[in-house]
Amino acid sequence: MSKRQQTPLQKKFYDVIFGTETTAGQAFDIALIIVILASVVIIMLDSVISLSAQYGSLFLQLEWLFTILFTLEYSIRIWCAPNRRAYAKSTYGIIDLLAVLPTYVALLIPQTSPLLIIRLLRILRIFRVLRLLSLLREANHLAAALQRSARKIFVFFAMMMILTTLFGCLVYVAEGGNNGFENIPRSIYWAIVTITTVGYGDVVPQTSMGRAIASVGMLVGYAVIAVPTGIVTAELTVSQQAREDRETRQSRNCSNCANVETDRDAHYCRTCGTALPKPGHEPE
Repeated sequence: MSKRQQTPLQKKFYDVIFGTETTAGQAFDIALIIVILASVVIIMLDSVISLSAQYGSLFLQLEWLFTILFTLEYSIRIWCAPNRRAYAKSTYGIIDLLAVLPTYVALLIPQTSPLLIIRLLRILRIFRVLRLLSLLREANHLAAALQRSARKIFVFFAMMMILTTLFGCLVYVAEGGNNGFENIPRSIYWAIVTITTVGYGDVVPQTSMGRAIASVGMLVGYAVIAVPTGIVTAELTVSQQAREDRETRQSRNCSNCANVETDRDAHYCRTCGTALPKPGHEPE
């Protein structure tokens, strides 16, 4: 979808709300972060029973104040965005929407009010304010590695579900439906807790056969618990090697001092100032 034409007023609001290049834009983002933190603090204080009983009405008023402010801000973002659909579907756009929805949903379903804590995700905007774009790039690399690993991890979890179902059925038979293993779903719950090495201890096998099965489950858990980490680590390693290879291919040597330059946009050697060859070309 192509960008629409902005009016001067929309452009002015856009520069302040979306931009971080101007002083006004930076001040707006910092003020927004302060308001977000304040709203999160109010939500946490309201969860304390003694404070809620004493200041509940004040917390509710402040919560509606924050909700109105965030609703107004989101509406202005939609109004002044050059591409409204792109913003609404972006990560920041979805987070901004989720920041205002829980209060309205809580009117119908009061139990959902703690979901307001999701507003804390809006603190991600601090990366823009502080210009920590390198951290965002690293987060993108991690997200890409997780995406590439998704099918392998899905297969792993499918195998784990089969394994825990098997162990659950075995211990159910071994315990004879006693000692807390009244049914197969509860036995599968025990198997998941055991194989993941969490070990709540709320259900414990008492028979010799049940304990033997539990021992095997614990050993299996130690053997496979690191598999997802290994899958993601392998993808991160491949991604890192690919980036290093790309940087190596893009590197150029200064014809004067032989300094290696990996920045494709550099035109002169940062050491001696000699003109660099174009990327992909060797110096004559």
